[in-house]
Amino acid sequence: MDTVDTAVDVCTIVIATADVLPAAQERVSSLGGEILAFNEAQAIQALEAVLRRRPGVVALERRFAITPRGAAIMNRIKADPNLIKTEVRVVAHDSDYTRVSPRQRSEAQKALDHRGTRRAARFKMKDRTAIAIDAHAGSIIDLSTIGAQIVCTATLKPLQELNVILTDVSGNVKCTAKVAWASFEIPPNSGPRYRAGIEFVDADASAVDAFIQGHKAT
Repeated sequence: MDTVDTAVDVCTIVIATADVLPAAQERVSSLGGEILAFNEAQAIQALEAVLRRRPGVVALERRFAITPRGAAIMNRIKADPNLIKTEVRVVAHDSDYTRVSPRQRSEAQKALDHRGTRRAARFKMKDRTAIAIDAHAGSIIDLSTIGAQIVCTATLKPLQELNVILTDVSGNVKCTAKVAWASFEIPPNSGPRYRAGIEFVDADASAVDAFIQGHKAT
């Protein structure tokens, strides 16, 4: 049986906006060991370094930590079993503020029960069930006659209006939709993407139901 290697490197990786990076780096210097510093534009390189080095501490300056990309990096680290011993901290560049970010359920798990009650039965779709979002390719996670949970590389924000096409060999279902919620994430085996819940504005319920019956997971 494969075992998970959780050994850590005695180093600290710090990520902050470029204007406060030197101060954030100084704030974590007391931790000792090697310090690797990255600005917000180097966030993906920072994550690659985390995965490669498995540092004892990853410190995110709080201005960066509250951004979608900062939250996505924290969630990605905390969801990785190989990084179980890596401590994720949020620090301030200009004060003694510091806190350890606890490990919680993954964003994918949270998204399945995101925001409130559902008004229609929702069905899990087969892997890679396609959807077009403003001409960007995406996949449907689950679907009802009034909305869907999707993943897409296009930038998605709450209340954003979308042109949506449920793609099917027997005929496409076209409608407009509005983003109810959205979160940025960096999955282990693919590039950055957005996960979102969308609400259909003018979809033909019978056409969407037919699409569901043809694509729902068994």
